[in-house]
Amino acid sequence: MADNNDFNAVEPHLSKDMDITNVPVEKIGHTGPKGFFTQLQGFWVTFATMFKKVNTVQYPEVKEPTAERFHGRHQLNRHEDGLEKCIGCELCAWACPADAIYVEGADNTPDNQMSPGERYGKVYQINYLRCVFCGLCIEACPTRALTMTNEYELADSTRGKLIFEKDDLLGPLRAGMLAPPHPMYPDMTDTNYYNGDVKSSHPSQEQK
Repeated sequence: MADNNDFNAVEPHLSKDMDITNVPVEKIGHTGPKGFFTQLQGFWVTFATMFKKVNTVQYPEVKEPTAERFHGRHQLNRHEDGLEKCIGCELCAWACPADAIYVEGADNTPDNQMSPGERYGKVYQINYLRCVFCGLCIEACPTRALTMTNEYELADSTRGKLIFEKDDLLGPLRAGMLAPPHPMYPDMTDTNYYNGDVKSSHPSQEQK
């Protein structure tokens, strides 16, 4: 334990006799309020906006287009043959600062091939009562399975309807896609899928 001599050696400007009544005080000069013209410059920023055109539209009949990088409702994407890109890794749920995402992964089987590789997202939920649309889940996704759309109209009549399930988030089936489960493209691995080598469903995978 340090004694007083050690304390004085470290803080030589402090005296052991110093108390609250004799603490040195340095006065700071106060120049008073700014001049009238200086204050007027600050008000000019507000005054100038009064003459700008007001960007008002008749919403909801008229809707302004969103910015290119707008953060809207999420979407779970598919590969070109229709298999899901989500592999149920749960990294998006771990990255979410609002704890708004719940993922439950499951194993793919030959009779139930939902995504390339071994795993897929069996349960996928996003609670839009919590989501802050920060986009950290998008950055964490290793397969680009999760992206954000331009859709921003999410209001609803009940709180339960704002908890989106996997079926609500999955992207639509486009031309050449088949709804899973179905086998992977012949002679292709999950690496080929992630590299974009699979362009469409193989004719042998068509479900009749």
